[in-house]
Amino acid sequence: MKILGISGSPKVGQNNDTLIKDMLKIASERGFETDAVFLSESKVAPCTACGVCAKGERCVIDDDMQPVYDKLVEADAIVVSSPVYFGTMTAQLKALCDRSVVHRRQGFKLSNKLGAAMAIGGSRNGGQEKTIQTIHEWMHIHGMIVVGDGGHFGGILQKPAAEDEEGMKTAVDTINKVCDVLEMMKK
Repeated sequence: MKILGISGSPKVGQNNDTLIKDMLKIASERGFETDAVFLSESKVAPCTACGVCAKGERCVIDDDMQPVYDKLVEADAIVVSSPVYFGTMTAQLKALCDRSVVHRRQGFKLSNKLGAAMAIGGSRNGGQEKTIQTIHEWMHIHGMIVVGDGGHFGGILQKPAAEDEEGMKTAVDTINKVCDVLEMMKK
């Protein structure tokens, strides 16, 4: 089974990119195939609501989102992490979420996949829960099955994330919950 990690940060190699790499390493060590999308290394334009995808056609915007469409469909679980920008996810991640509408319009291709979210804020209460809620809303709109860290919403971290022991525990608990549920679904 395959887990796709998506880092919604526009900053190469920073907290969210590192977090996704670390979480996918845990999943890989548990025997899962993994893949990643780093928006810090991608150019994903916003949706223009042209309606072409509603007619069953491919998105007309030719950018780095094109290979992401396949990665989303191939994954059994999708783990998304975003820094908190002005109280919610980044504009880059919002563009990816909006552009994924093609999968909803063309037969709910993400339905019944597992989804989990993580967020990194500038302080302990820096908007992480709202950011995670927004990511969860995207997942629910696609009909995904959303899991948290076993007791809360998901990975809630404060930057620098690698130094946040409490936050890292929630992230590790989240990826382990994703792996646990995938294993239950496989039986």
